[in-house]
Amino acid sequence: MTRHYNFFDQCCMTFDMALRSLSHTNVTASRENPAKHVEVSVLTEKERTHAAGLMRVNHVGEVCAQALYEGQALTARSSDLVTALEKAKIEEGDHLAWCAERLKQLNSRPSYLNGFWYSASFAMGALAGFAGDRWSLGFVVETERQVEAHLAEHMNTLPKHDTQSRAIVAQMKIDEARHAEMATEMGATELPDWIKTIMRCKAKVMTTSAYWV
Repeated sequence: MTRHYNFFDQCCMTFDMALRSLSHTNVTASRENPAKHVEVSVLTEKERTHAAGLMRVNHVGEVCAQALYEGQALTARSSDLVTALEKAKIEEGDHLAWCAERLKQLNSRPSYLNGFWYSASFAMGALAGFAGDRWSLGFVVETERQVEAHLAEHMNTLPKHDTQSRAIVAQMKIDEARHAEMATEMGATELPDWIKTIMRCKAKVMTTSAYWV
């Protein structure tokens, strides 16, 4: 028997998800970490600091992904879309756990600004959902395209012998491309250029600040 959740139930679950996403000590993955069987890298202090900065950026991106999908699912009209968003969110949760684990291995920490970025991303996701399912799917496509490009850049700038971080980023890139493809197949509407520009500007501020803070 399928349980139907009312709005209050959904709000409670959304709040619980926020706490889980922001508590890096309470993050679990549904899949094995791609770096688990990769040879451990020996990095210089400079390389370790740089790799940690990039993985912190990726961790923030996954915090934002959880928030975006939560906001979109809360305001989605179609149950099929909610199901698709929930599936993608599970994979993004894997990314979140992998990045958190890698940060610990690098003797580093998540960004101090995670709470702010979660709130902002949840609001954007909810607004995208209010605009309609096709617009919401368009938002998924553009978000994942930008993230995929961002991850490709990281593959070029991570230390060449940091095989653990590179294994994680490579799998993340594959998953993000699949999410964009899923949204396209479900009938995503192409977003206007001005919205894409705003999204790129937000992402630039987030990635720049997260590298350091």
